[in-house]
Amino acid sequence: MSTLINTVSDEQKDQALSSSLALSVVVPVMNEVENVEPLISEIAAALRGRETFEIIYVDDGSTDGTPARLVELTKAYPELRAFGHKVCCGQSSAILTGVRNAKAPLIVTLDGDGQNDPADIPALLIRIRASENIEQTMVAGWRTKRRDTFIRRLSSKVANSIRSSMIKDRTPDTGCGLKIFSREAFMRMPQFNHMHRFLPALMIRGGGQVFSVEVNHRARERGTSKYGIWNRLWVGIIDIRGVMWLIRRPVHPVVEHLKRPDT
Repeated sequence: MSTLINTVSDEQKDQALSSSLALSVVVPVMNEVENVEPLISEIAAALRGRETFEIIYVDDGSTDGTPARLVELTKAYPELRAFGHKVCCGQSSAILTGVRNAKAPLIVTLDGDGQNDPADIPALLIRIRASENIEQTMVAGWRTKRRDTFIRRLSSKVANSIRSSMIKDRTPDTGCGLKIFSREAFMRMPQFNHMHRFLPALMIRGGGQVFSVEVNHRARERGTSKYGIWNRLWVGIIDIRGVMWLIRRPVHPVVEHLKRPDT
């Protein structure tokens, strides 16, 4: 009697999983131990039964119990995969780590503090899938009713106004963490610190298009902001010259295959 031997490699299993996934939800976090489980639960509730998806958390050098909590939660949530930076590298680096390790063609990003509402993800999916060229489309959340402190709203408003007038990204709320885009388009973008605040401009620079969809914004219930209030203003102003330089220098060659007439 012969014995059937499973010859499927781990790499083949990963490839099969990747082909079956429609969506990777990437969440960067730092010192958010109180927020990880409630947000993961909401993401799962918003997408289970609707999409094939994975949730990728990237811990950006937390000094609280966030990494250990994420490891525990991988047992309760099979969709969850967790990665970590040994030291804090910034939100853009955390997003990049998540996208690099994502297995699905579409990426959703949202902040790890619970202020973005995962219930809005299906609406963003509907909008991007209505596009004729999904790969070259980004849909950005637009928080029309902010649930932040006055100083945070003010710094974001000033930064958005300056950014919009100088780089013409045609996006009213580039600071909203809730966005959806193709993994391939993101990986073609130039990578630099603080790039997450310029994703719409970088998408347009690459020949793509950006749409904004109104989304819910919630007050932070647990913990405090870890990346700094004034980053929304001063980092945007400092980096904007570099982004303007990038925007003026895109190259979009039209490639043709050169062949002999008899082939």
